[in-house]
Amino acid sequence: MASLVKRLRQKLGYQYLPIEEVEPFITSSEDDFSTDTAHPNRLALAQRMPPDALAKVEKSLLRKLDIYLLTCTWNNIAAARVAGIQDSLNLTSTQYATSVSVLFIGYVSMQIPSNIFLVQLRPSIYLPSVMTIWGALSFMTGLVQNSSSLYLTRFFLGIFEAAYYPGALFLISSWYKRSELGLRGAILFSGSQLGSAFSGLIGAVIQKTLSGALGMESWRWIFIIEGSVTILVAFCAIFILPDYPSTTSWLSATERAVAEWRLVNDVGQLDEDDGKWEYGFRMAFKDWRVYIFAITFLCIQVASATSNYFPSVVETLGFNKVSTLLLTIPPNVVAMIASLVNNYSADRLQNSSFHIAWPLCIAIIGFTVGALSLHIGVRYVAMILMISGGHGSNAVLLAWTQKTMLRPRIKRAAAVAFVNAFGNLAHVFAAFLYPDTTKPRYVMAMAVNTVFAIIALLFTFLLRFALIRANRLLESRLVSVDQVMLGESQADIQGISGEERSARKMAFRYIT
Repeated sequence: MASLVKRLRQKLGYQYLPIEEVEPFITSSEDDFSTDTAHPNRLALAQRMPPDALAKVEKSLLRKLDIYLLTCTWNNIAAARVAGIQDSLNLTSTQYATSVSVLFIGYVSMQIPSNIFLVQLRPSIYLPSVMTIWGALSFMTGLVQNSSSLYLTRFFLGIFEAAYYPGALFLISSWYKRSELGLRGAILFSGSQLGSAFSGLIGAVIQKTLSGALGMESWRWIFIIEGSVTILVAFCAIFILPDYPSTTSWLSATERAVAEWRLVNDVGQLDEDDGKWEYGFRMAFKDWRVYIFAITFLCIQVASATSNYFPSVVETLGFNKVSTLLLTIPPNVVAMIASLVNNYSADRLQNSSFHIAWPLCIAIIGFTVGALSLHIGVRYVAMILMISGGHGSNAVLLAWTQKTMLRPRIKRAAAVAFVNAFGNLAHVFAAFLYPDTTKPRYVMAMAVNTVFAIIALLFTFLLRFALIRANRLLESRLVSVDQVMLGESQADIQGISGEERSARKMAFRYIT
């Protein structure tokens, strides 16, 4: 037994519980703990652990997950417009808008199929593979010579980029409890915001130092460098990303037990499908709430679409190209911090609806001021409010979707992919709200953003009231959890009595 624990301690250099804390709870051989599904002995191990021992393992597990799972990469065409892509390829503002739009056509079309594939495959292989192709296509964007080749590379870039964000969101939800999910989703989303901020800085440096190098314009270097970095990150991700709690080899048996038990404690069900993925897929699209989440997210995406044109919006302040790119950094950094704080608060207070509402109200103020004022300082503050407010609610809505569409696993995967895909349809048409003829106020875009933000507020509170009603039905015991949840995990929780299993399920309540 001591040799078993020693091997567990030595695996990848991780530190585990002392032998005197672990030995009483190990009930089977190491091979039993290495199966591909939730093993009843592992669940029994976690269930029998004292609270202090369980807390130690959980703390270790969360630290590893936060380090190894929360990774993201990005690609940014917005900075390239200011750096000269539009002039270099002789694009009209409509053609440039089309190049943005076609990416989202590809992006939307593959999200649901991709997440269905992901559930059946190893995330640690699947996600880095599509990232590598995504990085190669980004690199190729820097080599295009006309609008047709730009449209083509952007379309396929969207197809392969589609796998990453909804796939990563789903993978996060396969490890974290509902009270932890929002902040982790925001950290993932902050990669895009940080990418937007540093793309401005990188764009400014490249504009200053590499313009004309090897006979290529600065915007080409932006795509070449960012594509190369994406490929490098994808290669590293193969060794970093976990799979699922029951199949991640670099966790100890104890940690896998705790990872599975945490999810059972949170919802009262295993996060597995027992191979019946068709059942979960049907349940996702039979649940009317998924369509409300999707419409709400589309409205939020319209309200936050300014980010796709943010360097061009900042350019209306009248500064040169390098200064414009540098001025995009503070709003994106503020937006990232606001999103992280807002999602942390949503997790701690166990509330999603209000944490979607208040950022949208901030964004509406920004849209209104931006459309009415020409004062440089006032407009810049308005731009900060637009970005912070629009993005402050994005990650909360997607986390709320997964906190609601919990089981079975494939239902959650299909739901988050559908909501994200449907929401990103906004960028297919929102790209045309910013023609050069509407500078500097972009009144049409600001008005449309405001209207959609208001609609998002209305649907947010519709969802809130619907989930409050569902919780009251659960408290009344007039309906079962699977009736209210509209689908449940088909995998049986072994090693736990039927009475306890039923009690844990009935303790479930929706987060509103």
